[in-house]
Order: sequence, then structure tokens, then C-alpha cells
Amino acid sequence: MQVQPYIFFPGCCEEAIAFYRQALGAEVLMKLHFKDAPPNPDCPPAPDSADKIMHATLKIGDSNVMMSDGDGKEGATHTGYHLSIASNDLAAGERYFQALSLGGRVNMPFQATFWALGFGMVIDRFGIPWMINVPRPTV
Repeated sequence: MQVQPYIFFPGCCEEAIAFYRQALGAEVLMKLHFKDAPPNPDCPPAPDSADKIMHATLKIGDSNVMMSDGDGKEGATHTGYHLSIASNDLAAGERYFQALSLGGRVNMPFQATFWALGFGMVIDRFGIPWMINVPRPTV
């Protein structure tokens, strides 16, 4: 079994995909626009949603993250969770933190803690909360 996050970015999913490709080296595994779906007369897409993302899957490191523009009618609220990046490389962890911070809000600067060589918390420019952790080596 796998648990994979599915994030809604009403109206800005394409921009989020480009951001995560640059910031985290994400690879696009699948991307479908609403116009790619077979016609359904019972549920026609809104005219302004044809080029919006119906579904996308990104590979980030060893994980898949799914995303969509959803119905585009209401803003997404991203509370009650954080996406967590674990890295064994301190420089890489700091790079991820800095990249996700661009245009976002730092909640805890990336720094050494009693449990980690480096740890930080940031909400990216799309409102997605992240934790970046570089654990201390175990003896």
C-alpha cells in the first residue's frame, strides 16, 4: 500500500508543476487537461477550464504527488498537514528549503536541531506547508 498526497491548486496547477520541477527536480509522470477527457454531455467542462489540469502526477525523489486544478471554483485551504522532505545530504536539504521559500513564508529557518543536522519549515508560494529534515546519523 502507498499513501500519496493529492493537492488541489485551483487555477494555478500548471504554475505549481513548473515551480516543483525547478525547486525539487520533480518529474512529470502524467498530465491531463480537462480538454483531454472524453466528452460527457451530463457533465460538460466549463469553457474556461479546458486548458486547466484535470490530473497530474509528479515524481519527487522516490515519492509521487498527485495534483489538479480541481473544479477551480473555490480556493484551496492547506491546513492540518505538511509535506515532509527527508534528505541525507545537508547541502541538498538547504537547497530544497531555499527553493521552496522563494515567494513563500518561512515558519522555521533551516538550522541544526537536537534531532537533525538541518530542519526547517516553510509554506511555499502556493500555500503548501513543507518540512525539510536532514537527520543526524545514527550510531
